[in-house]
Amino acid sequence: MARLLELHPDRLFPADPTTRTIARALYAEIAALPIVSPHGHTDPKWFATNAAWTDATTLLLAPDHYLYRMLYSQGVDLDALAIPRRDGVPATDRRSAWRLFANHYYLFRGTPSRLWLDHVFVDVFGMDVALEPGTADRYFDAITEKLATEAFRPRALFDRFRIDFLATTEGAEADLSAHHAIRSSGWNGRVVTTYRPDGVIDVEHEAFGPAMTRFAELTGEDVWSWNGYLAAHRKRRADFRAAGATATDHGHPTAATANLSPAECEALFGRIVGGGWTPADAELFRAQMLTEMAGMSIEDGMVMQIHPGSSRNHNAGLFASHGRDKGADIPTRTDYVHALKPLLDRFGTSTALSVILFTLDESVYARELAPLAGHYPCLKLGPAWWFHDSPEGMRRFRETTTETAGFYNTVGFNDDTRAFLSIPARHDVARRVDCAFLARLVAEHRLADWEAAELAQELTSGLVRRAYRIDG
Repeated sequence: MARLLELHPDRLFPADPTTRTIARALYAEIAALPIVSPHGHTDPKWFATNAAWTDATTLLLAPDHYLYRMLYSQGVDLDALAIPRRDGVPATDRRSAWRLFANHYYLFRGTPSRLWLDHVFVDVFGMDVALEPGTADRYFDAITEKLATEAFRPRALFDRFRIDFLATTEGAEADLSAHHAIRSSGWNGRVVTTYRPDGVIDVEHEAFGPAMTRFAELTGEDVWSWNGYLAAHRKRRADFRAAGATATDHGHPTAATANLSPAECEALFGRIVGGGWTPADAELFRAQMLTEMAGMSIEDGMVMQIHPGSSRNHNAGLFASHGRDKGADIPTRTDYVHALKPLLDRFGTSTALSVILFTLDESVYARELAPLAGHYPCLKLGPAWWFHDSPEGMRRFRETTTETAGFYNTVGFNDDTRAFLSIPARHDVARRVDCAFLARLVAEHRLADWEAAELAQELTSGLVRRAYRIDG
């Protein structure tokens, strides 16, 4: 007999009855607020074409590295899960892949992926039994049937989820055609892009050369000269602004910045494009470009996000067979105090610049990030990110940063996801965890109830809108 699946109304709230009652009241005021999703990786083509998704495997499993990295760790073959390889998608039956996933769903007990997926199963698809081997076909058939209806097309779900603002992320070499199609379609959903220039900054990326060629084609600039290269960035940033972008994003291995002289920049760039660069040159160039991007952000008003500290594609064999973004990225120790100083020496006191810092290294929350954001006008702290986008990770973030940076040097929540259907679930988790944290402060008489109510609104909507200049 299938086991029942339900979402408990008090999930993630404190066990203490008094504090739980406060959390419930705070959550009731914000639960239905529109979703603001200022940074993510959903595919803009979904909203441009509004085409129906086909099945549960294609929509929920194959694109989500949170899921298959866990299965891979337990020895499950990615080909059997229909995960794309470099040479194409394996000829795996989608139903068989879903059955295999259901057979291993128990692996996700206690993980945020389990919270998100159960929310999707219940709230989006109306499932009332647990996913397990005996219900795999029931799930696959029910989800596939619903995906074929108009109510489950991307734009209809966007409206159903009450998404007010959704940002995707595209490279400097992207043509933005999907975003142009969205804007000319007459649909009123607000989907914008984000400028991610890593592909034409990181010379160690295997696609740097082709990306630079495309960069030149799109801008008409001589991107092989330093001045032409900078001009090309300014042109592309303007293109992204025209497509609704309010932010840039930079996923460098470290947070290193530099402040070289013009002559030093030209010499360094010459080595980068001339092929005579060293790994130290590659790191220095990335560092200098963070500072250059900060200067351009002051010019055009785009908010700057820095997402450092991931050792990308750590599994060399998997990278060779399946390529990037297949669950093999591992957090590293990350320095911010010394790494950011060149940029902050130049722009740190600017009120025109807004830099949002993220980390995968939780040890720096209290020691480095909160003190930096609690001092420099240009800095804000991004929410618990990636491996720490979890109830415990969010609690640790609030506990270790609030005393020094306060709430108002943070920027609310962003989901940073490729999995579109999980967006409401992720935001709901963040809202519940924040309400639980605020409730504790009220119960301990560290906040008045009206202050907590104001903060719940700010953490859900106000801070993110201001930080990303969404309504400005």
